[in-house]
Amino acid sequence: MLNLHHCAQAGFEAARQLQRRPPQHPQARLHGHSFDARLRARLAPGWAAVAGTEVEQLQQHLEGVTAALDHRLLNDCLPEPDDTALARWLQQRLASAGLQLAQIGVQSTPRSGCELDASGHAHTWRRYRFEAAHQLPRVPAGHKCGRMHGHGFEVLLHARPDGLFDELDATDRLDRAWAPLHQRLHRHCLNDLAGLENPTSEVLSAWLWQQLVPALPGLSRVTVFETASCGASFDGQRYRIWKDLTLDSARRLRQAPPDHPLAALYGHTYTLRLGLGGELDAVQGWVLDFGDVKRLFDPLFKALDHQPLHELAAAAGLPDCDCASLAGWILQQGRRELAALERVDLYQTPGCGALVMATDLGPGLI
Repeated sequence: MLNLHHCAQAGFEAARQLQRRPPQHPQARLHGHSFDARLRARLAPGWAAVAGTEVEQLQQHLEGVTAALDHRLLNDCLPEPDDTALARWLQQRLASAGLQLAQIGVQSTPRSGCELDASGHAHTWRRYRFEAAHQLPRVPAGHKCGRMHGHGFEVLLHARPDGLFDELDATDRLDRAWAPLHQRLHRHCLNDLAGLENPTSEVLSAWLWQQLVPALPGLSRVTVFETASCGASFDGQRYRIWKDLTLDSARRLRQAPPDHPLAALYGHTYTLRLGLGGELDAVQGWVLDFGDVKRLFDPLFKALDHQPLHELAAAAGLPDCDCASLAGWILQQGRRELAALERVDLYQTPGCGALVMATDLGPGLI
């Protein structure tokens, strides 16, 4: 049985001053951000007034909640409005709407934020970038990654304070732990570092975990973005990889009443994320080659891209062409060629869509 979540995102503009910070800390001064609030939730059958419009209604509901924070001084709403406190404020107000929240998060800058998992545990995160060269020495002859090349790598670190350090200090702790690694990685060749002789994204994520966890006992996940569209994560036990694709497709919701706006023919540039998991290949050091993921999925991609999705849904016997129906179908069809496929995210606009998982895989890939 598939595990289905709906997702929504809403932005708000606000000012704040973190008064528990030392006076010299930048966040102790009055400042502002363009915040994003994000949620994942399980919805009861019939939650939306019109079947298939769950994403739109969930987004509208989230926008209604965040409206109370928009263009406000957040200190008037919360005693100490750090990202974690904002996420808990949202959690309290969203829980009363009949939502079974799986994750609620606040992003205050492109490189920092906080997520609350289904158990209410806070995961502070920070995003870092370094420029480096590498090659994969064990790939078959002629594979492009066998040649020396480079990337602008990005790394996402999630950590749980859990009493090990103050939540307000979490971002500073992450920064301090990352700083020496940045010196070792930035503008270097990864193959020259002990333990990174075969620097796949998976190997790099586990190597970073090993380097960081002594200084960050609350570390919960390390995610490596090899490019903007693919990467790997490691949580101390399990490897996961993902590949992002975009679909430029048309749709109309067949279940919507004729006078409903979503009954009209229109379209989206969808983001489709394929999430795969498993053990590392003992020789190659990866779960699966990203190139193989794209190649094996390509027939299904062509059935979705630049296509009328309502016609595909009707032919496949789906209730409709909403994100939830399509994501479930993509997961089932995709596993025929990609046995390691365990999660599919389909977003019709940034942060708004649905994801399905073959099992309950926890707080997510990224």
